[in-house]
Amino acid sequence: MARLIDSAPGCPTPTPLRGASAAEARGLSYDAAVKAETDHLYPLVADFVTPMEWPAVAPLVAAINRLKKEKNAVILAHNYMTPDIFSLVGDFRGDSLQLAREASATAADVIVQAGVHFMAETSKILAPGKTVLIPDLRAGCSLAASITGADVRLIKQKYPDYPIVTYVNCTAEVKAECHITCTSSNAAQVVEAIAKEWKSDTVIMVPDQYLAKNVAAQTDIRILTWPGACEVHELFSADDVNQLREAHPGVVILAHPECPPDVLEAADFAGSTSALANYVSENSPSKVVLLTECSMSDNVAAVNPNVNFIRPCNLCPHMKRITLENIYDCLVTGKYEVKIPEDVRVRAKQALDAMMALPKMERPLAFETGLKPLDVEMVM
Repeated sequence: MARLIDSAPGCPTPTPLRGASAAEARGLSYDAAVKAETDHLYPLVADFVTPMEWPAVAPLVAAINRLKKEKNAVILAHNYMTPDIFSLVGDFRGDSLQLAREASATAADVIVQAGVHFMAETSKILAPGKTVLIPDLRAGCSLAASITGADVRLIKQKYPDYPIVTYVNCTAEVKAECHITCTSSNAAQVVEAIAKEWKSDTVIMVPDQYLAKNVAAQTDIRILTWPGACEVHELFSADDVNQLREAHPGVVILAHPECPPDVLEAADFAGSTSALANYVSENSPSKVVLLTECSMSDNVAAVNPNVNFIRPCNLCPHMKRITLENIYDCLVTGKYEVKIPEDVRVRAKQALDAMMALPKMERPLAFETGLKPLDVEMVM
């Protein structure tokens, strides 16, 4: 069961206090120049950073933004980044698909991935001539760790007649062994497109079993899957949804499709992080809960001040390894650069290109809620 925190406006997800020593240890201080460069930014994070903390945060923000200009660098900030990163230093913000498109199009020389390692690999696959940095090599992903390229090769041997779709939450090695990638924004579109191309009524989806099961409920295509799961989203349950409704009558419950199918059955709306953000901004529910990673609610709340967010507290330990401090450090030192063997990169790019060649959707696909969960066969 997820641990839920009922948080009113102005009471964001709890985060560790950042001491002034972090900036001071790097020779940075909250002087007049920093104050002039950053104080206008404070309202963007006023519900996340206290006035007492701001003099410790502002020097890092100012230094990062200066370094970006000096090094012709951009920061790709995923929706799960904390607001200080997302709002104050991120140049491009969004879900995995949005960031992948930005990586392929940017004119910058350096890409800093404010996300997890597979996202940095995706940027390197799509922009091989760029220097791609990940601030902490330990920023992994339970889904990416659940499957290897060798596993996919065995699947292809066992099921040679079925196309394999991989969720982008996987390593470059896995992408290189699959026929096409997908994101939570376009998974159903990808499944139906590859099934048509292969003239197959069956598609294999790896590595997220819950995304696969939720897509299976949206399409007539038979789906086989792999027993991987996101360690954040798999903790949510239908019981959580029921408890939220009892405690907060009238609350609108939005779920990410990496959640188990019984969660989507009980939710009011489901979709990718971008789809969830769009729902809130377009519908302005009086009370809402986002069943996804904690920081997502903080970032959506910042641009929807009239919506009361009841925050789930399932933190991603990998996303939270990315901080202002190590973003600054990686821009100064060039650590840690992401490199991929060229033969792997080329084959992985083919899978990504196949996805990105599909007609661009006007908006992220929503998942129909209220559907009974389906039994989906595992490939192992």
